[in-house]
Amino acid sequence: AALLLLVGAVSQSNAFVPSVSSASRSSSRAFMSTVDDKTEVREYFNNEGFSRWNKIYSESDDVNSVQLDIRNGHDQTIAKILRWIEADGDIKGKTVCDCGCGVGSLAIPLAQMGAKISASDISDAMAKEAGARAKSMGIKNAKFYTSDLESVTGKYNTVTCVDVAIHYPT
Repeated sequence: AALLLLVGAVSQSNAFVPSVSSASRSSSRAFMSTVDDKTEVREYFNNEGFSRWNKIYSESDDVNSVQLDIRNGHDQTIAKILRWIEADGDIKGKTVCDCGCGVGSLAIPLAQMGAKISASDISDAMAKEAGARAKSMGIKNAKFYTSDLESVTGKYNTVTCVDVAIHYPT
């Protein structure tokens, strides 16, 4: 049985969204907004966001109390997902697509469990960091690449997408 995991919180806050004066948009304007949102997210995670989130999702002691809370919460989420997957049966040899893989927090442990991983992130910096972490651990059954969610293709036993939607402004 295929398993699809979409995990994350979606905030009602629009702090990351520029205000829009018009109550409605044409379909082409909505498309342009989507493109602009992707560009904004991609640029953030390739620059300032990469430094911030890479530090949070590492063993660095150079984090403040809020970042430490985020790290601990993320670690708990990943541990819970791994327990679900273990309870579902042996993942060894099964294909997993991890969309929005970040630095590989979920993809790497799944690869260590024997899954065949295809992991992507909109941020080239994040995908490269995940690949470097996997390589440093001798993991050969995981491929990391740069892609937005809509461009991911393939057929997988399991698809995951953890803490991704929260970063998109609309």
